[in-house]
Amino acid sequence: MSTVEAIEQAVERLDKNDLASFREWFHAFESSEWDSQIERDITAGKLDALADEAIAEFRSAKTRQL
Repeated sequence: MSTVEAIEQAVERLDKNDLASFREWFHAFESSEWDSQIERDITAGKLDALADEAIAEFRSAKTRQL
């Protein structure tokens, strides 16, 4: 049995309250991982071209207010 399978089985056995707690924890964990990945991408310059394009469109009035 893989670790993932063991985790899946353990989650399936959680009662309602523990499942809610796990869901909250996992959401926070996943959000933190996402934030870390974005920070790494920013530091590596992976988003520079997109930012430059957005700024250029804004300056040339090709944007609209939401």
